[in-house]
Amino acid sequence: MPELFGHTYTRDQLTRKVGDMSQLAGVRLGSFEEGNARGVRVADVHTGSGLCFSVLLDRALDIGAASFQGRSLAWHSTSGWAEGARYEPEGLGWLRSWGGGLMTGCGMSWMGAPSVDGEEALGLHGRMSHLAAYHVNTGAAWEGDAYDIWVEGEVKEAVTFGDKWHLKRRISTQLGATWLRIHDRVTNIGYQPAPHMLLYHVNFGFPVVSPDSELVADIAETTPRTEIAATGIDVFRQFQEPTPGYAEQVFYHVLRTDADGFAQAAIVNRALDFGAYVRYRAAELPWLIEWKMMGAQDYVCGLEPTTAWADGRDKARRDGQLKVLEPQEVVEYALEIGVLPTREAVEGFAS
Repeated sequence: MPELFGHTYTRDQLTRKVGDMSQLAGVRLGSFEEGNARGVRVADVHTGSGLCFSVLLDRALDIGAASFQGRSLAWHSTSGWAEGARYEPEGLGWLRSWGGGLMTGCGMSWMGAPSVDGEEALGLHGRMSHLAAYHVNTGAAWEGDAYDIWVEGEVKEAVTFGDKWHLKRRISTQLGATWLRIHDRVTNIGYQPAPHMLLYHVNFGFPVVSPDSELVADIAETTPRTEIAATGIDVFRQFQEPTPGYAEQVFYHVLRTDADGFAQAAIVNRALDFGAYVRYRAAELPWLIEWKMMGAQDYVCGLEPTTAWADGRDKARRDGQLKVLEPQEVVEYALEIGVLPTREAVEGFAS
């Protein structure tokens, strides 16, 4: 049963109080009308608890803006969101059309740093995030005393004479929820084995990230990506003031899992008794990347469940981290992103 305004309600109790459930929660379709994102379709979701988020339908159902009771959860880049035709595939060009946001999918053929794999030059993080969804379906409906809300659709990444991928994504939540769940089903729809990489770029920003915040996770193993990151290994759980010229620090973490095989990590702002978390099934996503970027304007911490380290597909292949899916093979991914809205929730997560 949903909890709203400090009370728990049955379906009948709530439907007697409103003319339509959209008064309390639901999903609404729209689009950007100006700037580089003009024409990008959006599904705006609100759960009634104060959790609001936007699903970018023409950006592979990534999640853009997100907030809880007026507090932003996600970092927004200076570049802003853009429609997919503005994608620059070479080198770091991906960054010119990346708006940040709560979650960006990176893959499906590759992700991570630019590299040359065999004879193929690969830019940053792959094409997936710039592809438009089709067969989009949104809705909200009662299932017993739970009011379910969802956005789902399909994405195809394919090239003639090359690898061919299909993604079916469902983003779901409920009335009164302080979380959203992402379920992805990726299929190699080609007739040859194909390399597959996927990274969920979850980008928490101010006020979740601040000098009063810390990373909370049950970490079994940590590897710094670079010598610069190694200098910050003792303070990777802490965050500094925004610093012009800050050099990013990246850490590869292995987290311990619960009885259901899920790992979780959060950033909590102790001064606000507030935080946000990501929870994911570790069998398919064995690493969590911490992207610690304390730059001025570029002030963000990414907590990124991933199939491999983000050093390029060539290195993932050499290190034995690269998945290869056979024709018609399917892999499914599950993660949850949520809010820790009170001191009790923060302390409960940390315990």
